[in-house]
Amino acid sequence: MDTNDVSAGSTTTALGHLALGLTLLAFGLGHTEVIDGVTAAGAVPFALFVGGIALFVAGLFEFRAGSAFTGTAFAGLGAFWFTWGVAADAGGAAVSAEAAGLFLLLWALLALSLTLGAAGSGLLTQGVYGLLCVSLLLLGIAQFADSGGLAKAAGWVAVVAGAASWYAATAALAHWPKVLPGHAHGHRMTATG
Repeated sequence: MDTNDVSAGSTTTALGHLALGLTLLAFGLGHTEVIDGVTAAGAVPFALFVGGIALFVAGLFEFRAGSAFTGTAFAGLGAFWFTWGVAADAGGAAVSAEAAGLFLLLWALLALSLTLGAAGSGLLTQGVYGLLCVSLLLLGIAQFADSGGLAKAAGWVAVVAGAASWYAATAALAHWPKVLPGHAHGHRMTATG
């Protein structure tokens, strides 16, 4: 395929996966606190602008290109990241831990819907949404239980999801093989979605 012959949908899909991947990496690493001085609060600018606005706009372009699933995924997740970023930027003082936990659990339902809806998009895309769902569930439970350890575990799951989303976008942009070898049963993972 000629590099000048890339459809708007595939370009926007790559942009959306990059935005989601980078946001998940920042969000996840912030929760793991593995890098000195990097916290979840540091992910707020990413959440607002890259995860929120850019991902939402990518979703609108996906709708325009006729991709209802990817449009729903990107616009829905853009709304999540924007809302999370605005709430976190406000200091979260007006929100109880229980309300924050409920917020995360409700958005985990969106991630679960995306996981189930991505069945035809390949295991890599489905894995990204599945890992996001697990991360949000763990983080929601951590809010209710006031568990820093569970929040760190959720952060690591988000890091893996972010790396997978970044890989999917990079593979599409770099024209790497779109299919990765699967396990012994012959399943294959696609890098597009």
